[in-house]
Amino acid sequence: MGLLEAILLGIVQGLTEFLPISSSAHVRIVGEFLPSATDPGATFTAITQIGTEVAVLVYFAKDIGRILGAWFRSLAGHSWWANAEASARSDARMGWLIIVGTLPIVLIGYTAQEYIRSTFRSLWLVAAVLIVFGLVLAAADVWGKKYRDLSTLTLPHGLLYGFAQALALVPGVSRSGATIAMGRTLGYDRVSATRYSFLLAIPAVMGSGLYELTTAFSESAQAGPFSLVDTAVATIIAFGVGLAVIAWLMRYISTRSFLPFVIYRLALGSLLFVLLGTGVLSPL
Repeated sequence: MGLLEAILLGIVQGLTEFLPISSSAHVRIVGEFLPSATDPGATFTAITQIGTEVAVLVYFAKDIGRILGAWFRSLAGHSWWANAEASARSDARMGWLIIVGTLPIVLIGYTAQEYIRSTFRSLWLVAAVLIVFGLVLAAADVWGKKYRDLSTLTLPHGLLYGFAQALALVPGVSRSGATIAMGRTLGYDRVSATRYSFLLAIPAVMGSGLYELTTAFSESAQAGPFSLVDTAVATIIAFGVGLAVIAWLMRYISTRSFLPFVIYRLALGSLLFVLLGTGVLSPL
């Protein structure tokens, strides 16, 4: 696979990472229609996600800086906590909850590497979860109540968000889709659910991407079928496109529902079943 294909996949990664439609599924599917007709692989996908997570760091820079500052100060112990302003305590709590919410995907991701790189990338599975989790997102968005914001986020809810994020190890689930659906089920409004979803993804995605990057350097200077240079270009493009998508999505969800994304997921999953069933695509 060459540079032009890497550029296209970088655009796909940036466009789909933050929408609840699964970027890993789209990178996997688009790879089948490129001239090389090859799965870009889990390594390439994880590395290019560094670009989109850097976009999160840029977009939420003020929030992240405030949370990190409060979290580090909270390490001083009870005396700081007792004397801190409510907003500072809330930011410190958010830092701890992001750490707690990251634990499930770290544990599951570490123990399920064999499945992540093989079984989970079957297009039959991708098609099924696109549809199933599209319906889950629809149900959560329609029937989920809207009486919570991030100031009321609790430790159990942070863990539930974390387990929802871990489901995104299966291409087609969608990290943002699973965590937003969990948030809406727990009663958080769309903006709050999406905001925490993006913040929660930073440690897991950056950690996974950097791990895959160091592995690629140490083994063969390749990120799956791509060279590291091609992968770097794709990652930079994913950053730029992803930053624009975040800005658009945060405005969109303030007044609109997730229904268009649900319809898209159902249509894409159904089309994928047809293409697999007729032999146009191979599942692996």
